[in-house]
Amino acid sequence: MRKKINFPLNTRVPSSFRDPSGFVFKKENRILRQINNSYKRQYDRLQDGLYQDLLSSSLIIPHQEVHDIELPENAYKIIEPEIIPFVSYPYEWSFSQLQDAATTTLEIQKKALQHGMTLKDASAYNIQFLNGKPIFIDSLSFDIYKEGSPWIAYKQFCEHFLAPLSLMAYTDVSLGQLSRIHIDGIPLKLAHSLLPRKTMVKPSLLMHIHMHGKLQDKSSRSREGTEATSKTISLTGLRGLIDSLHNSIRKLKWAPQNTEWAEYENDDSYNPESLAHKKELVSKYLNQSNPDQVWDLGGNTGVFSRLASESGAFTVSFDKDPAAIEKNYLTTKTQREKNILPLIMDLSNPSSMIGWANQERLDLSNRASADMIFALALVHHLAISQNVPLSMIADYLSTLCEWLIIEFIPKEDKKVNILLSTREDIFPDYNIVEFEAQFANKFDILSKDPIKDSLRTMFLMRKNISRIHHDYS
Repeated sequence: MRKKINFPLNTRVPSSFRDPSGFVFKKENRILRQINNSYKRQYDRLQDGLYQDLLSSSLIIPHQEVHDIELPENAYKIIEPEIIPFVSYPYEWSFSQLQDAATTTLEIQKKALQHGMTLKDASAYNIQFLNGKPIFIDSLSFDIYKEGSPWIAYKQFCEHFLAPLSLMAYTDVSLGQLSRIHIDGIPLKLAHSLLPRKTMVKPSLLMHIHMHGKLQDKSSRSREGTEATSKTISLTGLRGLIDSLHNSIRKLKWAPQNTEWAEYENDDSYNPESLAHKKELVSKYLNQSNPDQVWDLGGNTGVFSRLASESGAFTVSFDKDPAAIEKNYLTTKTQREKNILPLIMDLSNPSSMIGWANQERLDLSNRASADMIFALALVHHLAISQNVPLSMIADYLSTLCEWLIIEFIPKEDKKVNILLSTREDIFPDYNIVEFEAQFANKFDILSKDPIKDSLRTMFLMRKNISRIHHDYS
């Protein structure tokens, strides 16, 4: 599969500014990381066994040292890591994705201690998903372990992993979205206040969240370090702390319930013949366009996303329902799929530019580009449930892709009837004629195929560059 990255020349990655040890930058179509002279000793120690151990366990992103770029005066090395096809963020992960990212971080810390090193950072943003599994991407997060030193990243791990997972498991799964507001981790004091009282009798949560949160609050008021970071701890004790965190994470459970859309493929939207015909049309359109990267913007549990991933396209399967994404991700694990990434995303309120200067964490359009988008059984939700005009839907989709597979579902369909049953029909322009007219302003309509034994229609479209340029000239 061809990997495409369309970045400006020699651009420093906006999120890579906090670490004095180095930074990530983009040069032409390459992702590179500068290692500063100040990190020389730690980097050499990392390369002396730990890196290879992590690499052989598929726990760290592979990298190559670069020799075709002149080193700046303050640089020790420049390395080129393997490219991540799509960068995702913790608030876009399902419960099990975040849980797997947490256990991966702890496994890395265990291995680091075996090699006389330790993680100085335990940020969830140091994890990405590659080939269906979580993988560590920050080679500059390691420090040389000193006997008696506490785990400096303990608090960060609790805020980035244990707190959101506990809130998702014991309060409400939607509280995972708090990580979108608290991008430096959910404060333990807040987690303590939101968790039910029954979690106070669970020793792991009592120690790592409730008591830790109170100590954090007390120390912040007294301007002293927390107990976890101010006292010495033996290596045996440190390993015990990591094991305790690991057990705490593994014991957390969340089972997807039958939410509104999590059982979509099992409902009566299609009979077997019409469903088979819809799959046949999607496969035919994929063969015509041969995309490298597909974004399924209403992927649900991934039935149609897998048609794309099985064709060879790297596929990001988005849905706003955390239960659907949880089921989708668990399927990728069970089937050991490497070419599909399920993510939580509400298209009516997608991930935005946040963090420092609104550039630290990127929105959807600035992270990658899709060759093709699926918008299947999606338009009626945006147009009727969210009151988004068809013209605006067409405009937005044209900024994201070249190819578009889209489905139109008319008002006569029973699913649209359900949406209209609780509100006044104020959508006189919601019809297939207006749909085609609005999308024709941005796309060439290459195929139009009614789905057998259904009121629904499938379209294959391709963005008309000249027409869009004319619109904005």
